[in-house]
Amino acid sequence: LQAGHWRADEAPRELSGLKDNGTSWGGTAEWEVNLAIAQKAGELLEELDYVVDILPAVVPPGYRAHLFIAIHADGSNDSRATGFRVAAPRRDATGRASNFVKLLQDNYREVTELRQLQDVTRRMQNYYAFNFRRYEHALHPMTIAVILETGFLTSSRDRSVIVDDPEQAARGIVEAVKAFPTTPKYVPKTFND
Repeated sequence: LQAGHWRADEAPRELSGLKDNGTSWGGTAEWEVNLAIAQKAGELLEELDYVVDILPAVVPPGYRAHLFIAIHADGSNDSRATGFRVAAPRRDATGRASNFVKLLQDNYREVTELRQLQDVTRRMQNYYAFNFRRYEHALHPMTIAVILETGFLTSSRDRSVIVDDPEQAARGIVEAVKAFPTTPKYVPKTFND
């Protein structure tokens, strides 16, 4: 799980555009919301025996996992803008990210009762962590990856979930992970194995 914009001030030169990025509302920075949701989702997944890393904005070079979810929040000058959206990389070497997108859309919508936006932005599909050809600090190409815009930080409706009840947003993520067959739980080896 990646908490979008968290520790972005540590970005290397190749990702210098991350440093003054992200939305905010009422003194709350996007990274704070993203981190709260990522940490809660991580706790819930670890309780189910999944192994979870909480990553900052800068991905370790060639990072590889069964599944990578970049957690973000949208912002708009229009306070009526509301909803969440999920995108897979434009170039998905695994061929499996779109399957997880569908699971995440369905589970997140059901748990949070937020509106699903059908449009995804080019920036989402070309998220820097997906682009190993251009950036050193990007995912291994065989990591199944998605980006989730959890809701609008600038919407009172969406804030009731992503700010006031980050566990609700986290549960939407956890339910999708549980339903995805390629995210195995950690199974410790015993001496009898």
